[in-house]
Amino acid sequence: MMEEYKSIANNSVWEVVPRPTDKSVVGSRWIFKVKHVGDRSIVKYREKYMPKGYSQVEGIDYEETFAPVARHSSIRSIFALAT
Repeated sequence: MMEEYKSIANNSVWEVVPRPTDKSVVGSRWIFKVKHVGDRSIVKYREKYMPKGYSQVEGIDYEETFAPVARHSSIRSIFALAT
């Protein structure tokens, strides 16, 4: 956990700001996972610090979402134009 926390702090993943009085704060939690090889021996331990996004309410905590996704046809078109 400390390695993950240090990595987050060193990479400036978040910024501490004053809490808005009219908004709720999204909680977070640690998720632990053990990575195994085919013979079930342990390769390494993984941990992630994840926000609890399910606690947000649309229209109150956020207005819209955006996920940049490229379609295969778009990528093929760009490569065709580039060649």
